[in-house]
Amino acid sequence: MRLSRADQSLFARWWFSVDHLQLLAVLCLLAVGMVVSLAASPSVADAKGLPTYYFAKRHAVFAVIGLLVIIGLSLQTASETRRLALVVFALSLAGLIIVSFVGVEANGARRWLRVAGISIQPSEVAKPAFVILAGWAFAETRRRYDMPAFPISLGLYAVFAILLLMQPDVGQFILVTAAWGVMLFLSGISILWLAGLAAAGGIALVVAFFAMPHVQNRLVQFLSSDIDASSQIGQAYRSFTQGGLFGAGPGEGTIKTSLPDAHTDFIFAVIAEEYGVVVCLMLLGLYAFIVLRAFVRAIGEPDIAIRFAIMGLAVLFGGQALINMGVNVGLLPAKGMTLPLISAGGSSMVGISITLGMMLALTRQRASLGTYADHPNEAAMNFEPTAANEASR
Repeated sequence: MRLSRADQSLFARWWFSVDHLQLLAVLCLLAVGMVVSLAASPSVADAKGLPTYYFAKRHAVFAVIGLLVIIGLSLQTASETRRLALVVFALSLAGLIIVSFVGVEANGARRWLRVAGISIQPSEVAKPAFVILAGWAFAETRRRYDMPAFPISLGLYAVFAILLLMQPDVGQFILVTAAWGVMLFLSGISILWLAGLAAAGGIALVVAFFAMPHVQNRLVQFLSSDIDASSQIGQAYRSFTQGGLFGAGPGEGTIKTSLPDAHTDFIFAVIAEEYGVVVCLMLLGLYAFIVLRAFVRAIGEPDIAIRFAIMGLAVLFGGQALINMGVNVGLLPAKGMTLPLISAGGSSMVGISITLGMMLALTRQRASLGTYADHPNEAAMNFEPTAANEASR
């Protein structure tokens, strides 16, 4: 089948406007996740008394769902993406509130809802929706000076951050704060505000350290000069030395048999042992390419709301990958965060897919300022002050 630019079908308009290189990089990560899942998950399944390929099959199902989510969301216009983000954030915020009362507790944290036998983590879905809404609010501060858009964004962040700390989920709190902070900086806010908010964030982390025993234990272990070789971090660190440059070979790793989270939080260590440091660096380059490609598209984007949103979504995606890799190589304390599109996990896969789907939708090429490639007659989210707006003030 050959497509022509004269074709006005939905798929044709999407195909000629979507970032092909970024989409290809995302597909490569999904493929890597499928392959690595076959190597990392069987030992975990056997240890839990489940069928050998239980987690691998489950990962395959969610990978397909994730791909459908990515493609489906990338078909949307900018305005449709913003409206969907509002609905998603409202629903996930309600889920976060419910979690604080009846959520499933595991490893000292209450982050999941159990619905029809399926565990759902509302915070994973809330993150990309929050970034879209926060970017819109920051853009509104430049369009309408009489609108309290900054307090709205600050309020959304405060509510979201408090709910995350109540679970507690310090890793997600740091990730959301980083994305919101980048957009806040880009909005042109004064240095004093930035300093004050940074101080508030630091105080919140100090409080978390003293109020949450498991956070304190992880940080103390991380700062200790002696790494417990039997701990997951100790074993993950050893996988890099045992794997060397080119690894022991697919399926030949041994550390995964003693890592309870080999298929989720520590799957990067499994990749290091079986495929080597070279493949790990290639994987890092793939994540970096997606993030930098998004930044380049954002810099050239004339619509400030879209620009903020793209930057925030890229920070969410790249930040999560860096945190997971940093934990695996011993540069960061354990955070309980998955490697995007590669680690097993239904909520994580769906959340990351929403992030990437929205990012692909917003980075699509548009015909001109104020029009979107998918709907030539529909105005996009252009929030830059115009001469008419200035004259009306």
